Parts: sequence; structure tokens; C-alpha cells
Amino acid sequence: MKKDSFRIIVPLGIAFLLLVLLIPRSAKFAYDYHKGRTWKYETLYAQFDFPIYKTEEQILAERGGTATEAIPYYKYSDETVSRNLRSAERLELGRLRSAVVSAMRAIYQKGVLEDEGGRRHASPLPEVIYIQRDKRAVKYPAAEVYRLTEARARLLADLSDVSDANVDSILLATGAYDLLVPNLIYDEQTTALVHAESATSVSPTSGYVTSGQLIVSEGEIVTAEIAQMLDSYKREFEANMGYEGEPALMVLGNILIALAIVALLFLSVYFNNPKLFSDTRFPYLMVVFMLFAAVTLILERVDEKILYFVPFTLAALLLQAFMKNRVVVPVYVVSLLPLLIFSHDGAVLFVMFFVAGMVAVLAFRYFNRGWRQFVTALITFAVLALVYLGFHAADLVAGNVWRALLSLFVGSMLTVAGYPLIYLFERIFNLVSNSRLIELCDVSNPLIRELEQKAPGTFQHSLQVMNMADTVARAVDANADLVRAGALYHDIGKMNNPLCFIENESLMIRDGAPNYHSGLTPEQSAHDIICHVADGVEIAQKHRLPGIIIDFIRSHHGTTTTGFFYNRYLQAGGDPAMTGEFRYPGMKPLTKEQIILMLCDSVEAASRTLTAFTPEAYSAFVERIVAGKMEEGQFDRADISISELGTVKETLKQYLAQIHHERVVYPQNKQRKTIRKNESKREEN
Repeated sequence: MKKDSFRIIVPLGIAFLLLVLLIPRSAKFAYDYHKGRTWKYETLYAQFDFPIYKTEEQILAERGGTATEAIPYYKYSDETVSRNLRSAERLELGRLRSAVVSAMRAIYQKGVLEDEGGRRHASPLPEVIYIQRDKRAVKYPAAEVYRLTEARARLLADLSDVSDANVDSILLATGAYDLLVPNLIYDEQTTALVHAESATSVSPTSGYVTSGQLIVSEGEIVTAEIAQMLDSYKREFEANMGYEGEPALMVLGNILIALAIVALLFLSVYFNNPKLFSDTRFPYLMVVFMLFAAVTLILERVDEKILYFVPFTLAALLLQAFMKNRVVVPVYVVSLLPLLIFSHDGAVLFVMFFVAGMVAVLAFRYFNRGWRQFVTALITFAVLALVYLGFHAADLVAGNVWRALLSLFVGSMLTVAGYPLIYLFERIFNLVSNSRLIELCDVSNPLIRELEQKAPGTFQHSLQVMNMADTVARAVDANADLVRAGALYHDIGKMNNPLCFIENESLMIRDGAPNYHSGLTPEQSAHDIICHVADGVEIAQKHRLPGIIIDFIRSHHGTTTTGFFYNRYLQAGGDPAMTGEFRYPGMKPLTKEQIILMLCDSVEAASRTLTAFTPEAYSAFVERIVAGKMEEGQFDRADISISELGTVKETLKQYLAQIHHERVVYPQNKQRKTIRKNESKREEN
């Protein structure tokens, strides 16, 4: 009793401590709101000053706008100015020389740009530009800088004021115009670098709310502006407001929440399948719960948006692999409680992943192998998307849901990637998943093919027992996949000595061999018959069959006797008390599934001796076999009720009636010829 309690308390205690350590110790925003809906709480005023944070869409738009409004950078070329002014001083312009040099110096001082057709940056020129001179960049209005054409026109105008001669012709003839070139050189690298920095330096806030200011009134529609204020208020509240009461009370609250979650987990198992507490499925269940609870609580602190990537539906599939839905559903719900209680968008996430998890469990029954698992993932994503859009229909119009949908799609695909964890857990916890059982029932696997070749009669017997046991298991809500696998392998040991068993009589006929047991004493025959159990265990272990399947091999005869040879022994004058040599040394059945296999094995083998095919005969036959097992104490340790045993018997009777029904006796060849002649005569007449 203490050992069983220890196996229950330790996993629950570890889960409790994990929750207490990971549960946030900060205050949570107490209001639930959605854009476009009515504010259902009292009028809300700001309790403290806080900034209004821009939405991601606004920040992205501003960054795009900043990139569009990029300000170009130009380097002021002193070398160009000095070289061209020296050249101008050597021009043969007479008394105009000093005026030309002075005018060009003034024009160069302001700066000369290429005309629009020759500029490397985008047209038109922005209102301001940066000019870098003497390692210092200064912002200038673009209107104060000359374009090349404007600079030459300015030179002509300045000289026309000081001379009555044809200045334009003189400047062309002397090449003075050619000395007026752009001295502001476009710096593409610096422009790109500064633009990249400015795009990332967009202010994250768009306003400020002071303490006592109205945020939203009771009954007011939550508009986009109000939702932005509420989001900002919630962000600051949870980041900085904290808990202002006694720290001990906060810890006590966390302890009570963790205790409630663990208690719900315990009750979910206790009221649905308390047998889990006694095997390794319970610690496995606790590991799955703690894994997803830890992921939820850790990622919620890092970034709540990452939770959309987490394949929570995988938890339901991991549980379903080893348990029935009556356990999977409540445990999965409890596993999602940390998501509901502590995440920022808890209600949406909880409903979304709960519905998707239930659909995934149902879909996985039909799409659970190979590429079909991706079908389950796509169905899961479709459900997640529908529920999410149901909560965020208003955002669909604005086009703000695509990132979340992409996250959900990736999370759904991660379900397929994470499902192979089942095979790891199978090894760690010594479990057998439903998928593994289905694989074991594949009659094309090498071990079963070997049984078919070496002992064809035993193979056919195993198939018949498998089908019969499947029908019975479903009638009493037993694990049908498990009992099918156990039935298929229960007589695997007969491969070592197939001629010893009557169902393989075809091999004797084929090989012309005499009856195996002729010449053997009853003790020798019984020994060889009984050996198939130990041989089966050895073969199963050699082929690494799961322990739960090996238990079917050990228990399918229990501790019964080989009745046929024991009776022969008694007829030969043997001592009735000497039953040891005729008794199977196996273990008695412990589970409902093992009882089903034992009875189906006996019924299928003995049914070949039936001579009467009536409901009364079937009933008496089944009752006799079940009573015999009970008299030998084979049900003493089995977990099966009287009611379930009655259902098993009735199902076996119905099954026998279905496969051993009477058939119509067809006429022989001579009778058929007579019938045809009579029909021909009638047609002639």
C-alpha cells in the first residue's frame, strides 16, 4: 500500500512544486476586452502615467515611410572647388577674370548638384539634404543649393551686371562654363547606412496618458484607439504595477492555484481509470502534463506570441497513444489550465487548443500512419484557424491575422514532428502505444510470416482467435487492439515443434509422417505440449516483443492442465494427485484482456469438436468451458466483474452461432442433370 501511495504522491508532488516555481508572481490585468465589442466593466481611469504604445502595424508602416522619405547625403568636394578656381584665375578674361572667380567662389560656397537627369539618387530631390564638410554633416534646404544648370545661369546673371559685353559668348569661348561642375558628390553608402538606422529608430510610442485620465467608459464600444490605450495600460500594469499586498499572500495564492490544478489532475485519473495509478502510464501522464505546463509558463514570460507556435494538440495525441478518451479528455483540459489562467489571451488560446485537440484525437484514428499524419495536422490547423478567426473577425478586415495564422500553421506541423516522441516514451516507461499495437497486428511482419510457414494450422487458429477476441473485447469495453495483438502471438512457441499440435495435421499428411504422439507416454506428450509456452516467451523476447504481449503468451493457458493427456494418464492407471507433469507453469490471467484471450483460445480450439449447431448447444458449450476455467481458479486474480464475464459468455455464444450456422445442401451432379432434363421437357411441351 505504501509503495502504491509513493508512486502516486511523488509525481503529483513534483508537478505541484514545478507549478509553484513557475507561476508568475506579478499582478494580472483583470479585464477581458476585444476591439469592436462593448466594455462590460465599470468606467476605467488610469491609476498611473503610461505611454501609448504603437501597434506593430503602425511601427512597420512608419519604418516603411522613413525608408521612403530617405534624406540623401552629399560630400562637399574642396578639391573640385580649389582646382576649378585656380583654372578660372588663368583664363584670358581681362577685367572680367576677377568677377568670374568671385562669382564662381560664391556659387561653389552654396554647393552645386548635378541636374536631375544625372543624379544617382531617386527623383525628385527631397526638401532637405545632408552636406558633409570638414567631417561634419549639416542639414540644408535643397532649395538653397544650385543645380548645375541653375549655377551656370547664376554665373551669367552675376557677370551681366558688371559688363555690357556679350558675356555668354565670352564664357563659352573661354571655357568658363566648363569649370563650373558639381562639387556636391552623392554618398550612396552613408545614405543607405543612415536610412537603415533611422528605420530602426522609430519611436515605439504615440502619446501619453496621465494618472486619473479616462480610458474607457462603461458600455462604450472599444474602438481601435481605446484598444490601443488598453493594450498599453495592460502592458505597463503587468510589467511595473506588480502586487502591492503582502508577498506571503501572493505566494499563498500561487500555492492554492497549483494545488487546485494538481488536485484536478488527480481526480481526472481517479474517477476515470484508477488503474493508471498502479502502472507506468501514470508517471508518463505526469511527464506530459509537466512538459506542457512548463512550456506554457516559461514562454508566457518570454513572449506570449510564441505560444501560437506550441503544438498543444500534441499533448492530447501523446496521451491518446496509451490511454482511452475518457482519461485523455479531462487530463488534456487540466493540461491547458495554465494556458487559460496565466497567458494574456488565455480564453482564446484555451478554447482554440481544446477544440483542436479533441478534433485531432478523433482525426488521428483514421489518419495515423505515414503521410496521413499530415492530414491530421492540416485538419488541426483548419480548426485552430476557424476558432481564432471567430475571436478576431474584426482583425480579418484589417488584415492583421496573417502572422498569427502562420504561427498556428507551423505549430500544427510541429505536431507531426513531435509525434515520434511516443517511441522514446515507449522505451523509457516500458509502454505500448496504440500505433505500436496496430503495427504488431500486421500479419505481413516477418515473425508472423514465419509462423504461417512453419505452423500454418496454428497461424489460422491464431487468426480465428484474434477475430473472436476482438469482438468480445469491444463488447466489454476492453482494449481491442491489445487483445488482438496478444491473440496473434499467443501460440508463437508452436513454431519450434509444429507437428506436436493437431491443428498442423496438414504437415503430417504432406510429409507422410506418423502421428507425433504415437509411441509417447501421456507424460511425454504433455511435456512437449506445455513447452510451447516457454518457447513462445523465448521467441518473443528474442524478437523484442513488448512485455505486455509476452504476458499474453504466459497467461493464455494459466495454470490449467492438459486435459486430454491427463485423462489418458488416468485411464492408464495413473495417480490422480500427480497433476504437476500435466499442468502449465504459466501465470494466471491478471487483466480483462488476458481473460478474454484465454476463453477465446479454448472456445475456438474446442469448437471444432461440436456436432450440434443449435443455440442450446452453443450455450452449453460456452458455459462448460467457462465453468471449467473457474473451477481451476483461473479467474482468481483477474480484474473482471461478474457482469463483464456474463457479457463475454453471451458474446461468445453469438459469435459461434454466426460462424457455425447451418448451410443449404446443394444437389449432387446426377440430381442436377435430372433437374435440367425435366426443365427441358417442360419447355418442349
